[in-house]
Amino acid sequence: MIQTLLVDDEYLALNLMTKFASQIPDIEVTNKVKSPLDALTILNQKPIDLLFLDIQMPSLSGTNLLKSLKHPPVTIFTTAYSDYAIEAFDLNAVDYLLKPFSFERFLQAVNKAKEQLHLRTAPSSPAALVIPTQSQDFFTIKVDGNLTKVHFNDILFVEGLKEYIRIVCRNARLVTYERLGKLEDLLPSDQFLRVHKSYIVAKDKVEALEGNRLVIENHKIPISRAKKEGVVDAIFFK
Repeated sequence: MIQTLLVDDEYLALNLMTKFASQIPDIEVTNKVKSPLDALTILNQKPIDLLFLDIQMPSLSGTNLLKSLKHPPVTIFTTAYSDYAIEAFDLNAVDYLLKPFSFERFLQAVNKAKEQLHLRTAPSSPAALVIPTQSQDFFTIKVDGNLTKVHFNDILFVEGLKEYIRIVCRNARLVTYERLGKLEDLLPSDQFLRVHKSYIVAKDKVEALEGNRLVIENHKIPISRAKKEGVVDAIFFK
């Protein structure tokens, strides 16, 4: 069971998340609290695997709470404001739920969290990342012990998860033990662009810009503030 803590200063939000969590068999809500200080006490007393954390709360914001933790659990931010998305992803939040959110969106975030939790508990083993020749339109990686061919044109974006990367394609999500920087070096620079310390996007797959996030199908990818001008120019005007 995934030990889960819900933190929100609104009862309605806590009750909704509790209801949603009860419909997912391997999620166990061990505590739900309105106070971020109560949350800190719980986090220091018992192991928590997954944290749903509101951002705007009295006495201590969700982002500052997370910054104070030496070994934070996998975290999903929940908020009514989109302004904090970049900061949330800079804090390695696995997802960012904008209120009001549906059960489907909640489930999507939980599935991403499960993926991250699996990576944390999986034994570390070097993955094969085979560098393509100039004439090849693909590269090869090791996923779950098997070699997998990944074609450049199939990639939507790549997400860095500390020691791992997640390659999101139209019909597959591939997770492997590798550094994002190494993959960035082999991806063709005319097709791919690093838009954030944790994200590389396929430029031709970007559909729109919403604030500080790029839209790729049903995904919203954060852009670093320092990179925004260059990213917009490279994707929408070149």
